[in-house]
Amino acid sequence: MEQVLAPEKINQIFETNAQTQYTRELLFSSVVDLMSLVVCGIHPSVNAAYRAKAQQLNVSRTAVYDKLNRVDTAVSAAIVRETGMSMASLIELTGGQSPSKLAPYKIRVIDGNCLEGTDHRLEVLRNIGAVALPGKSVVILDPELRLAINVFPCEDGHAIVRSLFNQILPTVNAGELWIGDRCMCTLGFLFGVIKRCSNFIIREHKSMPTEIVSSLRRKGKIGTREIFEQMVRLTYEGESVLVRRIVLKLFKPTRNGESEIAILTMLPVSEAKAEIVAELYRGRRSVENLFQTVTQNYECEIQTLGYPKAALFSFCLALVTYNILATAKVHV
Repeated sequence: MEQVLAPEKINQIFETNAQTQYTRELLFSSVVDLMSLVVCGIHPSVNAAYRAKAQQLNVSRTAVYDKLNRVDTAVSAAIVRETGMSMASLIELTGGQSPSKLAPYKIRVIDGNCLEGTDHRLEVLRNIGAVALPGKSVVILDPELRLAINVFPCEDGHAIVRSLFNQILPTVNAGELWIGDRCMCTLGFLFGVIKRCSNFIIREHKSMPTEIVSSLRRKGKIGTREIFEQMVRLTYEGESVLVRRIVLKLFKPTRNGESEIAILTMLPVSEAKAEIVAELYRGRRSVENLFQTVTQNYECEIQTLGYPKAALFSFCLALVTYNILATAKVHV
């Protein structure tokens, strides 16, 4: 773990991925060290952390904030991805991963996260009544390793998750199973996963254009839900595929008044029956649990950080801290 988070490696991540910043007097590892004190709640603010480490940093408070406010989102994403890969290797080396939920697939759970509104610290925001949203991100979780293995930060807090798909799809690898909620349900994303020889379990969005091929057939019951299945056809850019549509009819409507949930997948029945698909989809809540853990245990949404790059950087450091905790808990 010391090697994974060594200052030399942290600085190398910065040098490799920085697009606009460069190192003059303040090392990136020093900024990470400073912000980790805030993210972990050791100090209540960036200013308090700076006062505690001012002599060691040997730079002005302004220099710290300037560095923090300009951290490239590519650097924030890379520190999660690169340290996550090293921690994943450590967990696998010690045999700490959970049993595969559907071998031989590598499961990837995907979900979006919107940072909470910040204080009106920036001058451009002081005359605006609404609370500013400093950023949004999409996080990829490996449930077997219980690690956040990738993150795609976006400086526009009001952007839709779908605007990040062109960044996410190139990271899809053959033999993976992507599980996500209905905000991931677009023809472009589903066909992108298929073209990369991967598979998906995605909740159907109401706007998804599907052609019914077969009628619903009851497949059983799981908990308080009845399960039905049918085949539908999806067509995108001249290509068509047959997809299983699994419908969960609820005995009690959701908070939004929905009485059924539809899930799309291309997993063959021989690999995963309808009940298994439904259970795998329910397992996507592991990402929501990750967000809850990060929110409850770490200061991942610092209200005083109105600059998007700074706010996203602190969120990504919270994910790194979560990964450290997950790795440490493997054999506890």
